[in-house]
Amino acid sequence: MDGIGAKRRWSAAAAIAILAGAAAYWLLIRNDEPANADAPPASPAVVVEAAAVSVAPLDRELNAIGTLRSEDSIVLRPELAGRVVSLGFQEGQPVRKGQVLVGLDASILEAELAQAEASLALSKANYQRAAELLSRGTASQRTSDENLSKMRMDEASVALARARLAKTRIAAPYGGVAGLRRVAVGDYVSPGQELVTLDVIDPIKLEFRVPEIYLAEVRNGQDVSFETDALPGRTFHGTVYAIDPQVDVSGRSLAVRARADNPDSLLKPGLFVHASLLLARRKDAMMIPEEAIIPQGDDNFAFRIVDGKAVLTKLQTGLRRAGVVEVVSGLQPSDVVVTAGQIKLRDGAPVTVRARPAE
Repeated sequence: MDGIGAKRRWSAAAAIAILAGAAAYWLLIRNDEPANADAPPASPAVVVEAAAVSVAPLDRELNAIGTLRSEDSIVLRPELAGRVVSLGFQEGQPVRKGQVLVGLDASILEAELAQAEASLALSKANYQRAAELLSRGTASQRTSDENLSKMRMDEASVALARARLAKTRIAAPYGGVAGLRRVAVGDYVSPGQELVTLDVIDPIKLEFRVPEIYLAEVRNGQDVSFETDALPGRTFHGTVYAIDPQVDVSGRSLAVRARADNPDSLLKPGLFVHASLLLARRKDAMMIPEEAIIPQGDDNFAFRIVDGKAVLTKLQTGLRRAGVVEVVSGLQPSDVVVTAGQIKLRDGAPVTVRARPAE
């Protein structure tokens, strides 16, 4: 029994020694660990691309489609019937004010004028004799008055004959460009028949329509730039000079007219044009690349880089142009925003800016 007890005591002492050695080894290892072993590892910086906020002038424009029209345009028509005896213009060429464009046969009217002038000459002579006799007391006042009335009637007949004769010479009321003629020498024309058009195309008018919601923003003196498919690569400029006081109830739009110089006569009435009306101009608008915008519901955000970290910032955006977006509020002109790599970012994450690839 004593032998068995001794063995048990020896086994218990050995177990205690083993446990003490293990505890001492664990404490030794723990003392060798660094003090911050329990701290989580630091997050690596996210590589991103970035761009600085740019400040530049920005135009607020309204795009519209329109049509070019002549400054003035008329169709010349005769007031009398007659045969065409002369044409005093070249089709499509400039004409000056007062230039006779179409002449009608005036032989009958010239004869009527000569007859009226002869009758007037006789009436004047009779009136002068009657007045002389009246002064001598050998003629009555009635005779003198009748001769005076006859002279006045003959004067009116001469004026009428001259007016009818003048209407056989159809002249340009203003300088312009003659159109294509509708008649030829020898044609018999009736009153009101079309002879030729006359247009003033320098300056030329641009007419376009804008939605009624822009009524308060459209005013005379605004700049208009426009292009036409007939002259690709050319941009022309004009100025608003008239706004229709009535809004079209069917289309809820407002007619606007602008005037543009056309010294080379390149622009022709009737051309279809794409117009851009300058509504406002901001000299110091803040712009960022559109790829920096992060839409979330109805709001827009962007990551600013502040002290090497990404800061999620809510933005109020404005106009958009090719590749850029205006920022109304949320940024400062000195800010830098992330343009690529946002998918890996969270608010406050460290970032490393990589140079943007050359375009």
